[in-house]
Amino acid sequence: MTQSVTAPFACEPLRIDPTNLDSLLEKEWLLSNNRGSFASGTVLGCNTRRYHGILIASLSPPVRRMVMLSTLLETVQRDGQNYELANFEFSDRLHPQGFRHLRRFYQDAGVHFVYELPGDLRVVKSIFLDLDRDVVIVNYRLEGAAAGVRFTVMPLLALRDYHHLQSSSASLTAEPSDHAVTARHLDPHGPALHLCCPQASFRRGPDWWYAVHYRRERQRGMDDYEDVWAPGVFEVELTGPGQIYLVAQATDALQRPDPPEEGPRPIQQRLKTRRQQLLERAEICDHEEQTLVAAADQFIVRRRIGQREDSTSILAGFPWFADWGRDTFISLPGLLLCTGRHDEARQVLGTFAAVLSEGMIPNCFDDYGGEPHYNSIDASLWFILAAYRYLQATGDRQAYHERFYPAIEAIIRAYSEGTRFGIHADADGLITGGSVETQLTWMDARCNGVSFTPRHGKAVEVNALWYNALRIAAETAAETAVAEQKERYERMARQVAEGFDRRFWNERNGCLYDCIYPDGTADAAVRPNQILAVSLPYSPLDRRQQAAVLRVVQEQLLTPYGLRSLSPLDSRYQRQYQGDPFQRDSAYHQGTVWAWLIGPFAEAFLKVNAYSPHARQQVYELLRPLLEHLYRDACLGSVSEIFDGEYPHRPKGCIAQAWSVAELLRIKKLLRQP
Repeated sequence: MTQSVTAPFACEPLRIDPTNLDSLLEKEWLLSNNRGSFASGTVLGCNTRRYHGILIASLSPPVRRMVMLSTLLETVQRDGQNYELANFEFSDRLHPQGFRHLRRFYQDAGVHFVYELPGDLRVVKSIFLDLDRDVVIVNYRLEGAAAGVRFTVMPLLALRDYHHLQSSSASLTAEPSDHAVTARHLDPHGPALHLCCPQASFRRGPDWWYAVHYRRERQRGMDDYEDVWAPGVFEVELTGPGQIYLVAQATDALQRPDPPEEGPRPIQQRLKTRRQQLLERAEICDHEEQTLVAAADQFIVRRRIGQREDSTSILAGFPWFADWGRDTFISLPGLLLCTGRHDEARQVLGTFAAVLSEGMIPNCFDDYGGEPHYNSIDASLWFILAAYRYLQATGDRQAYHERFYPAIEAIIRAYSEGTRFGIHADADGLITGGSVETQLTWMDARCNGVSFTPRHGKAVEVNALWYNALRIAAETAAETAVAEQKERYERMARQVAEGFDRRFWNERNGCLYDCIYPDGTADAAVRPNQILAVSLPYSPLDRRQQAAVLRVVQEQLLTPYGLRSLSPLDSRYQRQYQGDPFQRDSAYHQGTVWAWLIGPFAEAFLKVNAYSPHARQQVYELLRPLLEHLYRDACLGSVSEIFDGEYPHRPKGCIAQAWSVAELLRIKKLLRQP
């Protein structure tokens, strides 16, 4: 039964303690829309990443993202005193120090910062990102003794690709008017940022702010200083309490901006209505599910492929991932099926089926609108599982058989006969593929020519998925299919099950080998990939083997935030994910904890324990740390991509990851099923 709830999260607004700045600078917020555009920052309002900004616009939705409006410097002038609300970090200090006046932060359809100034003056700053436009409204509500206040807002712009950094050598220009300004590069064909503050006058005064420091970039071993540009300031004199709002819109080339709306209320209402509709459709039962449903929506975007109409897709994570095939189909059941968004789930499947090539679903779409990348051995197999989950959830046999089953058959045929990267079914029926130069599985970290987890040959989860694909194809073949077709898939599945047991079962360790290399040698590393051979709908293992795999994974890999990617008993194990790109990639799948794997582990645990009431309670307790993480750490209201392998398991990687949210929500809902 749906619970009637209106609050955004099951927690109180965050109270700001200025004595704990480092902790507050690690708490982040995120707003996104269905274009792939977003706004993000810290709860102090201080940018600590190159990916932070008040408007990161997606100019070829959902990609080609650019940091347009980096931040704002607001100043309250009264009785000869200046009170600045912003915070920027430089090499040796925070300046200005607006955090001294910041009292609370909270989030609903927007984000809100509450400042209290001397003399009984309160300023509430609210940021709202529109649903389907690259438009942000920043609203300032001044309460209390606001008479005689002079309020100024200085926009600081980056106007650059969101992966890069800006410098003062850039040639930027501004076109001001009474209440507005348009900023762009000197190139008239480049994107533009339009700023309008109807209550204020604009005073031009181009100025560069040099060497703004981003501490999280330094932690990632990346360049960490940027110059940002101020084209001028908006100024307004107040005679009493009231509100002031700034509208920022990004456009491509010479596209004209939309007329500014009358304040934030229209956008607020659209966001509130959408949130309520999502919650009603999802049939939530508590505040945790409410928060997860809101988090799930942040990853759902629209994508155009060629000349086709826009269709739904799923971004893998914020701030830097686009839509990836594997991530999409692992995420789809939790993000869309568990939330009642069946039409969009069908569209996502159709989006990727439309670009099926040689039996392969894209590993990812290009960040800049180029051709899709087909370098994944398992994305196609995850597609089959997601299509099956869609059929189970909706009973929509028409869409399944007309649109998805032909793709399933094409995938099975290509994988059997051979496709890119040497992917094919070997004599034992198992799927093999890749080489020492390729990274085709989800453990795909590679840097400076070094592959850190070379799992070419027969990977355990790929063949667990392959077995499931064959069983699904046999089970869901149309009633009009000839008996020989179903029997062929069943025969192939039986061969795979026999080969799987013979090749992957490690009797000595009571678990599965992780990979069988082309020369026949087996990698005995204890990794989480083997849990999929238990958790997937069809298992090639008997009950004894399933229980044994679960036991080994639980003993060596389970943490409060997911499964480690490698056993601590392995000499290659790395305790922390940190350092420059090479160091981080070397640890990415060598011990780092992945939150999404709590889903397969929890499902395997329930299956092995026959979904008993005690097992359900144990699984819920397993979810508890991640549910608390939703409100406490990293991106408030979402779930991080990864965590360090050792206590205190600090969150790392993407601040909001689709499959982390999806699997937490999916298992939460699974626990409620009879």
